[in-house]
Amino acid sequence: MSRAYSDLAFTPTVRAMQTRMGSRSAYEALDHTDDRRDTLTARESEFIHARDGFYQATVGETGWPYVQFRGGPAGFLKVLDAKTLGYADFRGNVQYISVGNLQGNDRVSIILMDYAHQRRLKILGRVKLVTADEDPALLERLALPEYEARVERAMLITVEAYDWNCPKHITPRFTEAEVNEAVAPLRDELRKARRALARHSGAMPVEPPELQLGKGPLALRISGVRQLTPRVRAYELRSLDGAELPAVQAGSHLDMPVRLVNGTLSSRRYSIASNPQRRDAYEIAVLRENAGSGGSAAVHDSYQLGMVLHCSLPGNDFALDPDSDAPAVLVAGGIGITPIKAMAQALRSAGRAFELHYAVRSRREGAYLDRLEREFGAQMHSYAADRDARLDPQGLVQAARPGTHFYVCGPQGLVNAVREAARRAGVPAEQVHSEAFQAAPSAAPQRPLSVTLPRRGQRIEVSAGQSILEALEQAGVEVPSGCRGGSCGQCAVKVLEGQPEHRDSVLSEAERTQARRMCICVSRAAGDHLTLDL
Repeated sequence: MSRAYSDLAFTPTVRAMQTRMGSRSAYEALDHTDDRRDTLTARESEFIHARDGFYQATVGETGWPYVQFRGGPAGFLKVLDAKTLGYADFRGNVQYISVGNLQGNDRVSIILMDYAHQRRLKILGRVKLVTADEDPALLERLALPEYEARVERAMLITVEAYDWNCPKHITPRFTEAEVNEAVAPLRDELRKARRALARHSGAMPVEPPELQLGKGPLALRISGVRQLTPRVRAYELRSLDGAELPAVQAGSHLDMPVRLVNGTLSSRRYSIASNPQRRDAYEIAVLRENAGSGGSAAVHDSYQLGMVLHCSLPGNDFALDPDSDAPAVLVAGGIGITPIKAMAQALRSAGRAFELHYAVRSRREGAYLDRLEREFGAQMHSYAADRDARLDPQGLVQAARPGTHFYVCGPQGLVNAVREAARRAGVPAEQVHSEAFQAAPSAAPQRPLSVTLPRRGQRIEVSAGQSILEALEQAGVEVPSGCRGGSCGQCAVKVLEGQPEHRDSVLSEAERTQARRMCICVSRAAGDHLTLDL
């Protein structure tokens, strides 16, 4: 009995080349072996289950091979039995080269790599494409509910042969998870050393600031980091024990702890961009603004894999109308795509009609842009300013069907433009929902001022380059805060004396005049002094 792999791969021409190059005798033993290697054992199954990707080759009518990398969570390629592999075929760049090749030639060659341990497994097989209509139970068996990707079909592979390669020329490489596992003992030693030093000096031992941050009730560990664009970074957040996270609705947010460059512990509000149906993880996406207040830069500079963040419980100030089945028009500008993305996914899951309009400075800076175009097809419309494509709020509103609800998130200018277009078109105000990720710009100068806190007996000076909130935090005064852009109202406090200059977009006229409240994250004073009820 011969080895199945050599039967298929060692063609007469290959054997002739082996003879010519002097290696034929080394492989001749494979023609006389009891180990055929066409049925997977526990060793192969364990190896396959641990992989999060593989290389797959098919051949088209032109005779040219096409090699494609297939990736997903570890174990997405499943061993269904000793002769059968299967995986859910996620929607990709819609070229369909592999799928097309397999229509005429069902042969496939797969290489699975373990770079860290310099191991690779080669598999030859034949593929059957299975749709959900043909075998819904199979697709359900292969589906990965925790993985946010659209499944188009199942790939069912009958194993014809496999072979283990030697480790020669495999350069060791390590994933972030493998690096974290390798350095975990070093981190433990560092923690022990710090505790010993603290005991020796009489100080209270503390966790290293790079491993723990914040005081909120929801502890989340950073389990993944992805660079979406040159300035936008996505962070995957999971519970510490792997338990399900609190359920969220589209438009939800988290208040995340941030340690600013001056050492102050602050917070920033970020929308949960992941599919609301996910309970295993949240994802936020943060745009680095070097000219901002320092929060986004601190996130980019300090957030790292394995870090534990004590956050707020999820909140939602920008929810889809729960009582409406009306069509929806979703409008996003820049990083405002984060809640809008979740809304689009929720509306699609609910079977509701919607359009998604996404304005960006350039395609290169469009977070999630390619993915959204693949996921939503004709429902997705993008506008890149560098290609002279501009979103027209007036035309967008006029083209919408009566009763349509509008959801817009982005710079205040975009929010104002959509609201004004809706007003001119006679759209009721309650059908226009918005969230701005920055306060409206003000032409007023940033004058310094002083703030008195009578309950604390403190007087705090606020420089021209500071917000009132930042000055209070620097002085050790803890104030609840969220968006820091004047759009959530969480930092609103009562004014006892002085005239505030309101620059927020959330407080009503009654809240400003009758309740005398102001958002201290963006608003200032008409004069040089305020007395606040803190």
